[in-house]
Amino acid sequence: MRIGIIGGTGKEGRGMALRWAHKGHEVCIGSRQAERAVECAAELAAGQGALKLSGGDNAHAVRSAEVILLSVPYAAHRATLLELAPHLEGKILIDITVPLKPPRVAEVHLPEGHSAALEAQALLGAGTRVVATMHHISSAHLADPEHGIDCDVLTCADDKEALATVMGLVGDLGLTAYDAGPLRNAVALEALTPVLLHLNRRYKSAGAGIRITGMK
Repeated sequence: MRIGIIGGTGKEGRGMALRWAHKGHEVCIGSRQAERAVECAAELAAGQGALKLSGGDNAHAVRSAEVILLSVPYAAHRATLLELAPHLEGKILIDITVPLKPPRVAEVHLPEGHSAALEAQALLGAGTRVVATMHHISSAHLADPEHGIDCDVLTCADDKEALATVMGLVGDLGLTAYDAGPLRNAVALEALTPVLLHLNRRYKSAGAGIRITGMK
């Protein structure tokens, strides 16, 4: 697939870009500064073989893609979506945003719209299919494509086709995705991240995750 990553020069975006490219997807890394994205793509692709990795500004990354991953801090969430909304029409948006409130990132903060993903869907309208997922994966683990990640992934969406597409892409990252229900359930997914951050701090973990048990 053609995948665009908004804010792709960050730790999460870089890790996912490299893993997806290794699976044969065509990935465009986006940034507010096109030069920075181009340099990031070249750095990731260096010595990795014939990967389909490119870079440009965020609008370029969105225009060239079928599926878009939004990887920006919550403080930039609304402004970024408003800027790119015309280019997101008819596409799938994977929103991994967690509404953290620095410096108290280990405490749950529910935004006005209840979750970042619900706010994104309300802002973009039905023409863009929003899928919430990947909130509980350590960016440090994602960065190494050879590193197995001991974590499951919960995925929420109102559109079943978009959900299936994104769950397949999560599988290409080397992870197991579970259908966690409609997009409104993203409230629970996003709220769990500060709990994991607390666990990391309390138990000096390199990246606490979740496992779903009892499934057949």
